[in-house]
Amino acid sequence: MGKKGKRDKKGKGAEKTAAKMEKKVSRRAKKEEEDLEALIAEFQSLDAKKTQVIESSCPPPSPRLNGSLSAHPERDELILFGGEYFNGQKTYLYNDLYIYNIRKNSWSKLEIPNPPPRRCAHQAAVVPTAGGQLWIFGGEFASPNGEQFYHYKDLWVLHLATKTWEQIKASGGPSGRSGHRMVACKRQLIIFGGFHESARDYIYYNDVYAFNLDSFTWSKLAPAGIGPAPRSGCQMTASPEGNVIIYGGYSKQRIKKDVDKGTLHTDMFLLKAEGVGKEEEKWTWSRLSPSGVKPPPRSGFSVAVGPGNRSLLFGGVQDEEEEESLEGDFFNDIYFYDMGKNRWFPAQLKGPKSEKRKRRRGRQAESEAAGDEEVEQRPPQGPLEIIKEVVAEDGTVMTIKQVISGPAEEKERSESEEEEEEETGALGQQVEPCPRSSAMVAVKHGVLYVYGGMFEVGDRQFTLSDLHSIDLHKMEEWKVLVEMDPKAQEWLEESESDEEDDDVEGAEGGEEEEESSEEESEDDEGEEQHPAVEPGENPEEYLSRTEQYWIKVARSHMGPEAKEKKVVKVAHAMAKTFHEDSV
Repeated sequence: MGKKGKRDKKGKGAEKTAAKMEKKVSRRAKKEEEDLEALIAEFQSLDAKKTQVIESSCPPPSPRLNGSLSAHPERDELILFGGEYFNGQKTYLYNDLYIYNIRKNSWSKLEIPNPPPRRCAHQAAVVPTAGGQLWIFGGEFASPNGEQFYHYKDLWVLHLATKTWEQIKASGGPSGRSGHRMVACKRQLIIFGGFHESARDYIYYNDVYAFNLDSFTWSKLAPAGIGPAPRSGCQMTASPEGNVIIYGGYSKQRIKKDVDKGTLHTDMFLLKAEGVGKEEEKWTWSRLSPSGVKPPPRSGFSVAVGPGNRSLLFGGVQDEEEEESLEGDFFNDIYFYDMGKNRWFPAQLKGPKSEKRKRRRGRQAESEAAGDEEVEQRPPQGPLEIIKEVVAEDGTVMTIKQVISGPAEEKERSESEEEEEEETGALGQQVEPCPRSSAMVAVKHGVLYVYGGMFEVGDRQFTLSDLHSIDLHKMEEWKVLVEMDPKAQEWLEESESDEEDDDVEGAEGGEEEEESSEEESEDDEGEEQHPAVEPGENPEEYLSRTEQYWIKVARSHMGPEAKEKKVVKVAHAMAKTFHEDSV
């Protein structure tokens, strides 16, 4: 009874401490939200000082992810807007505008007065009206430490012919969100899903809104039937008939305090429109059961519409949660969805035919020249391993390895066998974009362009600035238009961040930083040593008593950019390991 009473008392003490911590976090969060709005306003005031349009040639844009890449409806150009970058200690948001000239393989920066505020995870859609318009909705702004988010609910249009930004103020639109999807469908913009995250909570959406491009009015749709569960980051495609197709996505739900369970959705839905353009426009949800080979479950994939009534999915990541580690499997594959046949299938590279013919002619000439002489036997070539080394600012060399199918062992083959190999798409030595998530993609003239994105190596995040393309008609090979620049890679360890924050954030944050430091020092009292394991205490009891402490320790190791569910998972593993070592 004595031991149990002691435990109950300690348990109540832990609850009291946790409640005190929550109160402090809530107070800081409220202040951070106010400061975030002030920071956005400060950036906007700087943008407002720009009074003229300036277009200048420039190097490729800096590394980023979660921006938007759109094909110009009338010119051979791609339009890159916004995005984010994290270097290990600070989050950067962008609202810059870049134009990629496809024919010249060159970049230019377009500075236009009064642009939308800096953001990432927004959505962009292009329509051919009046020389071309780029529509932007929503997205998020993050504090420099990446712990607080502001979700936009604004709607903007970039008039491409006149090079002017315009904010469209219309009531009745979606709430602030990011990770949503938006497509241009007939004369409407259709928005679905997304999420909103605050300091202590989050919510995922499955609502549908339509913005009329003629009347400039919002309407919330109320489709009949059973639709998708709330989610973000799904594939959303408009069909030529004016319908909308939804596939996949990601959501999470809280299963207990500070523990979230993520879900990778793999279901598929059709949002069918009846009487589009009429006063009594009706929408209906129905579930799709596609044939073929669906993509493996993943999040962070990129989507576009290709030729032949096909939508496509590129890359993404599937997080593998093991008992004491968290690893992500990144993808660089392409999956097509044939909207007419309701069928999925993976893309297969055929390899350049001209190279195969050259190899075949070369082997024939070699054979004739050799005559009866013995030809020196070359060792069979196995798979080709392409290795790229990326050097971080601190000198650490990170190696990216890609294993690509190499040429088979040389042997006598008939011409018909060679031709059959060409037709079935046997791969030679091919170079592909490295696996990644949150890349920006666009299709122009049947060619897919992939820019940037990110991948992880251990605890490090690498944000990319390379540009690749592939002809979706031929599917022969990837072309490297812009190489990954190792000099653009920067990663600052948390220890560096802690030291520099005193100088950088202290100068920027002023009184807020001092107040935060005082509160943190209160929280850190008595935590220089890990909480001891009491006699007879099992792992579950120990974790229940010390969970908040270990979550805080895990967060300090993983940094503010880490997802909450990963932090909790690592915290539990650390507590378990400490318990085992102590016992």
